[in-house]
Amino acid sequence: MNRNDMRKVDLHLLIIFEVLMLERNLTRAAEKLFLGQPAISHALSRLRDFFNDQLLIRTGRTMEPTKRALEIFEQLRPALDAMSNALSYAQEFDPATSKLTMRIGLSDDVECGLLPPLLNNLRQQAPNLVLVIRRTNFLLMPSQLESGEISVGVSYVMDLPANAKCRTLRLIDTKVLRADDRPGALTLDEYCCRPHALVSFSGDLNGNIDRDFERIGRSRNVVLAVPQFNGLRSLLAGTELLATVPDYAAAELVSGGGLRAEPAPFAISQSKLSMVWSSAQDNDCAERWLRSKIVEFMGSENH
Repeated sequence: MNRNDMRKVDLHLLIIFEVLMLERNLTRAAEKLFLGQPAISHALSRLRDFFNDQLLIRTGRTMEPTKRALEIFEQLRPALDAMSNALSYAQEFDPATSKLTMRIGLSDDVECGLLPPLLNNLRQQAPNLVLVIRRTNFLLMPSQLESGEISVGVSYVMDLPANAKCRTLRLIDTKVLRADDRPGALTLDEYCCRPHALVSFSGDLNGNIDRDFERIGRSRNVVLAVPQFNGLRSLLAGTELLATVPDYAAAELVSGGGLRAEPAPFAISQSKLSMVWSSAQDNDCAERWLRSKIVEFMGSENH
């Protein structure tokens, strides 16, 4: 196809095709694009006519792509990313007047300990900005970035897509939360004997700390696993329970009273808190501004 023939192509259709390939479901694609399902069905019909291929074939509740659809998708995504980057140079972004909706993925510890000051600053500088916060973690983040569910994520991360960009925000130190009023710091024996509450998004009763324990031939007594950090203050109140959490989450939890935080009585390996975003958003002026704010309020360099 030459450049003149490209005038026949509706860019909107190609964007719908990309979302359909990611979602494999008409209803979810419609929700993601804020369109009605009939509009998505009509767009798919036009795409099938244009490419002379079924593209997506219904199998139960999902739709499976044809070989031709996968070939088109492989070539189309980098092209759309390049167009998005090029067009971003022509856009101006004024935080004071912008009414954009921006989607951020945060792990639960980050939402608990680091979101409040960031949110306060964003509300002051960009009062009309709409923020959508999604829960993320190292397992969910790659697919959330790829689908556009979030444009930037902050979490501990592991394997990332090839088109993802990553910046370390801080090393994660840990603190032990306790609600008792006994004087003195915990000894290692006390730490091992006391019951522990663990925050676990998967329901697993072992965390990174337990691998450090294994290296010194000890273990802790985990009796409670909960899915989020914000409930720890009330759960630990009046009990012997201990909880070992990132330092920034500990600072937020003790600020409400009833808890105190202290260093763990053994060496805990540090992990990294990272900010991750898609390369397609790298030059977008609004996204660059948002990422600068995340670095300012969630990074360790400025604190």
